[in-house]
Amino acid sequence: MTARDPAAAAPQADDLSDSDPALAGLRVLDLTQFEAGTSCTQSLAWLGAEVIKVEPPGTGEQARNASAAKFGTDSYFFMVLNANKRSMTLNLKSPQGKAILTRLIERSDVFIENFAPGTIERLGFSYEEVSRINPRIVYAQIKGFAPESPYGEYPAFDMIAQACGGAVSITGESDGRPLKPGPTIGDTGTGLHCSIGIIAALYQRMRTGRGQRVQVAMQEAVINFCRMAFAAQLMFDKTTPRNGNQSLLGGTSPSELYPCKGGGPNDYCFIYVSRAGDRQWKRLLEVIGKTELAADPRLGTADMRYAHRDVIDPIVREWTLKHDKAMVMKTLGDAGVPAGAAFDTQELINDVDLRNRGAFATVDHPTRGTFTMPGWPVRMSDSNVKVTAAPLLGSDNDYVFEQLLGMGEDEIRTLRECNAT
Repeated sequence: MTARDPAAAAPQADDLSDSDPALAGLRVLDLTQFEAGTSCTQSLAWLGAEVIKVEPPGTGEQARNASAAKFGTDSYFFMVLNANKRSMTLNLKSPQGKAILTRLIERSDVFIENFAPGTIERLGFSYEEVSRINPRIVYAQIKGFAPESPYGEYPAFDMIAQACGGAVSITGESDGRPLKPGPTIGDTGTGLHCSIGIIAALYQRMRTGRGQRVQVAMQEAVINFCRMAFAAQLMFDKTTPRNGNQSLLGGTSPSELYPCKGGGPNDYCFIYVSRAGDRQWKRLLEVIGKTELAADPRLGTADMRYAHRDVIDPIVREWTLKHDKAMVMKTLGDAGVPAGAAFDTQELINDVDLRNRGAFATVDHPTRGTFTMPGWPVRMSDSNVKVTAAPLLGSDNDYVFEQLLGMGEDEIRTLRECNAT
C-alpha cells in the first residue's frame, strides 16, 4: 500500500461540474447520534455534501442498537436517519484518535455534534479549539436547551422538547389531557433548523472567509413550530388552549375528522372549510346534497357554523360514512373543498405516485437486504442525489485513512493496534 497525498480540503468549486448536486464539494464531520443531529447531517448528504459519520469502534453510534428488532444488525431507526453517509470509527478518548479527528477537521467544512451537554468539550473539541484548528469551519451544535438557559445541563429527547416548547400543551381535546404530537418535530424539526443555519453560515463564509458557530436548542425549535399558537395568544390575550381538530386562531365547521366507509382505525377524512368567506362551505353543501343549508340563518358565518357544529357534524358524517376515505377526499378535492384522507404508514409507503416521485426510496442494505424508507422531499431541477443505504460501522475507514489523509499501511496498522479505530 502506498500513501496518497492528503487533500487540503474537500473538492473546490473548480473541480466540480454543472451536473454535481448543490452541496457537492462540502465535507461534513458528523459526530451526531439518535435523531436530531442525524436528521441535520442526512439532509446535507441528500443535498450532495460528503458526510463522514465518526463513530466509536466496536459499538458505533448508540442508535445502531436502539430499537433493534434483529440482534447483531443495525436498527431501522438508525438506517432511516443515516442514509447517504460514510462511516468511520475513531476512539476519541485515545490520543491517536484525537489526532486523526484533528487532521480531518483541517480538511472539512462543517463539524456537528449533539452529545450531552459538556461532552464535546471534555473530549477536547470545543468550538474554540476546533475553530483554532480550522478558522473556516462551520461548527454546529444541537442541544435540548440553550447552554445559558436554566435547563442548559439537562438531557433531552423529542418528547421533552415538545413538552418544553409548547407543542404538547396545544395538542389534544379541550377537555382532555395534553398529548405528544406524533411527528418528531423536536428531533427532526430541530435538525432541519440546524441545516438551514449551516447552509447560511457557509454562504456567509463566501464573503468573510470565516466559519462560525451555529447553535440550535430543541426547545426553541419547537417554539418556532408553534408560531400560530403564539399568534392565538396575541389575538385572544390569554394562554392558547387545546382545541382538538380546530384551528388555534379561530373555529369553523366543518373542521374535523369524519368516519368513512370501512370502519377501520384510520378510515377517516379530515374536512376543513375556510373561515375566509363562504365559497367552500357552499361547495361542500352541493357535494353532499344539502344546498338548503346555505340559507340556514344559524350557519351564515364561520363563527356561527362553529357555534352550531353539533348541527353540521352529523350531516357531514352521514355522507362520509357512505364512501371510503379516498373517495371522500377525491370528491371534495375535485369540488374545491379542502379534504385529506387519514392515510396510514402502510398506505403511504405503498402509494405508487409517492414512490415514483421519490417520497419513498428503496435501498439495498448489506445485511438488512432491500427495504423502503422515506426519501428527501425537496425537489431541485439541477440537484439530485440518489438515496443509498446507511453505512455499516467503519465501512469507510480505508477511504478516510488512505484517500483523505494519505496514510500508509504502517501508520494505519499502528492505529488499529492501539485501538484508536
